[in-house]
Amino acid sequence: MTLVSRKDIEKRIQQIQQHIVHQKADACIVSTPVNLYYLNGQIFDGYMYIMPDKEPLLFVKRPVNIDGDNVEYIRKPEQLPDLLKKHNIATPKRILLEKDVLPFNVVMRFQKALNMPELKNISGFMREIRSVKSDDELAQIRKSAISHSNVYKQIPSLYRHGMTDLELQIEIEYIMRKEGSIGSFRTFGGNMDIYMGSLLAGDNAQVSSPFDFALGGKGIDPLLPLGSANKTLKQGTTIMIDMAGNYTPYLDDMTRTFSVGEIPEEAQHAHQLSIDIHNEIIGFAKEGVACSDVYERTMEMVIDNKMEKYFMGTTQQARFVGHGVGLEINEPPVLAPRSREILKKNMAIAFEPKFVLPGIGAVGIENTYFVTEFGLDKITICEENIIVLQ
Repeated sequence: MTLVSRKDIEKRIQQIQQHIVHQKADACIVSTPVNLYYLNGQIFDGYMYIMPDKEPLLFVKRPVNIDGDNVEYIRKPEQLPDLLKKHNIATPKRILLEKDVLPFNVVMRFQKALNMPELKNISGFMREIRSVKSDDELAQIRKSAISHSNVYKQIPSLYRHGMTDLELQIEIEYIMRKEGSIGSFRTFGGNMDIYMGSLLAGDNAQVSSPFDFALGGKGIDPLLPLGSANKTLKQGTTIMIDMAGNYTPYLDDMTRTFSVGEIPEEAQHAHQLSIDIHNEIIGFAKEGVACSDVYERTMEMVIDNKMEKYFMGTTQQARFVGHGVGLEINEPPVLAPRSREILKKNMAIAFEPKFVLPGIGAVGIENTYFVTEFGLDKITICEENIIVLQ
């Protein structure tokens, strides 16, 4: 049974149809798994062919159990012209494709198969309409957040003296799966490889990574240079845990900080500053506020507290403080200084002001919020102070 409501699907198809008309195109082809799920409630290998004034066609390679008058089985894109003709549909002269994510050879094969139509990009528009959530989508994100919090509450019981950061992460991943984690951390774009989340202990939080996340980490192998380094957890250091909130198809995002024994006062101060920034932004960020203004207000508080050299890393500092979440962990909007995006009601955003202190580790929290006309509605409800592991 699909988790995507028929009402939501119809609205989304209508938005794309209107965009096709606005772009003076003949059709749109969607083929990436996330967007197929968003528009169908299911994933298949093939193409969804959307026209401005007709029911979409599904050209399916596999699986073989999808039925319907609008379903045609296909082996290769070169069959599209004949199948369109079968449905009395002319070969398109201008078509929209997900050019941001499709391999170049796939785009070229589409173009050749369809007799060289003009190609335009629909990737940005798809991410834009996905950024504002329906009530059903918000309910699923909230459900994920509840399970996410339940997992984090169990973390203190998983700690054992002398364990490594990787051993602790494995224990957390086990609890995640028992709690119902889907086990897939979906991201958009290149340089975004990750498994089930990130755990950064001590000075590993200072290690920069080629992957485009807020903080890096060495990782356990050069093939995945991110997160846990398989090092023994040390007294007087912190552990920042940023594991996936993927307990429904829709993700939440949450980070909490733990410590191995007591940590210096400067770390407690930096952590409290992160919480204070959250409390300020909850009332500041609302429908109609520019994302760049959220970033600037955050930086004002960081600079006022003379903590800018530790903010969002040390050797490599991230230049954003938050992002949208949904079917992927890094959806629009982006809370960054050059962002031109404006917060809209029913966006789901993760806000993550974090600090990295040499010799101690990373501190701070990340919460997921829903944007309202009055401010932000926090949905990741879990202890925010640093929890000491004994």
